Amino acid sequence: MPVWIPAAALTWLGIGAFVAVPFLLFGVGRVVDGAAGSSLAFRLIVLPGAVLLWPVVLRRWAASRATGGRA
Repeated sequence: MPVWIPAAALTWLGIGAFVAVPFLLFGVGRVVDGAAGSSLAFRLIVLPGAVLLWPVVLRRWAASRATGGRA
């Protein structure tokens, strides 16, 4: 296996964690209908998906901020 594959995976996960944690703390209520005021358990369940799909999360969060509401 090439050496760059594990490095790329760790980089992807690192960026994902960097995006997902603030998103789950501050942005999930703006992007996901019904998630405003959600519990810690919900946010922990969503965390792995937000880490892995961080480009989608970041795009949707930015769109919701640009429109001032849901994206």
